Amino acid sequence: MTDHYDPAEDGAEMAFDGRMSYGDYLHLDAVLGAQAPLSEAHDEMLFVIQHQTSELWLKLVLHELRAARAAIAVDDLPPAFKMLARIARIFEQLNGAWDVLRTMTPSDYTAFREALGQSSGFQSHQYRMVEFMLGNRNPSMLRPHAHRAELRAALEQELVRPSLYDEVLRLAARLGHTVPDEILGRDVARPHREHGGVVEMWRMVYADTARHWTLYELAEKLVDLEDYFRRWRFNHVTTVERVIGVKRGTGGTSGVAYLRRMLEVELFPDLWRVRTVL
Repeated sequence: MTDHYDPAEDGAEMAFDGRMSYGDYLHLDAVLGAQAPLSEAHDEMLFVIQHQTSELWLKLVLHELRAARAAIAVDDLPPAFKMLARIARIFEQLNGAWDVLRTMTPSDYTAFREALGQSSGFQSHQYRMVEFMLGNRNPSMLRPHAHRAELRAALEQELVRPSLYDEVLRLAARLGHTVPDEILGRDVARPHREHGGVVEMWRMVYADTARHWTLYELAEKLVDLEDYFRRWRFNHVTTVERVIGVKRGTGGTSGVAYLRRMLEVELFPDLWRVRTVL
């Protein structure tokens, strides 16, 4: 009978004095002790854990983005493909998390909203770094991080590096495709804008996928990533509107109106436009 089963009989480790345990390896005391709601409201725990876990996933996104960009810069594409696919799946996971947060009603949120003060997801430095690495670069967005010199410095350093898409276009040039000089030599601190010459380069890739399969596959990995990223932004908008309507955000933004503007941002505009010209 299962109630008398002893896992030790099958070799399971049962004693951990002075040895590495699951909790030790994952530092679970620190992780599980990091939730400190400031009110008595039941749903504040949900709100805290939702955002903490999102930050953990964003940490992994950054880990994968840095490695993927570095791999593309040295023409090592197979691992980059895997990393980009993983990032898309991470955003799929983040999308699912909104379903949990949407179980919180406006009344639930109102019960603890004042405890948040001016804190807001708008101030997430990891999210800002993800945006910068993916090419949505706006130097004015450094200001929310000015109170943390080390965070602002890290973001400033990112602004002078080529974005993920910049590295992809440099790779395309190394592979013999025609990428306009003004794109290859542009100011990388600014966001890339749609360029007819780049759209034409991608048109040639998509028109003969057998010949240009490697770059075609990379392009589709980028589109897949942005597709899931856009869904995440859309779900963010609808969740916020469902919970607070069109009130201003705790961080002072216009709330839903600000988030809707972000839906218009395209990270890889040439790859979306090439579909029209094929």
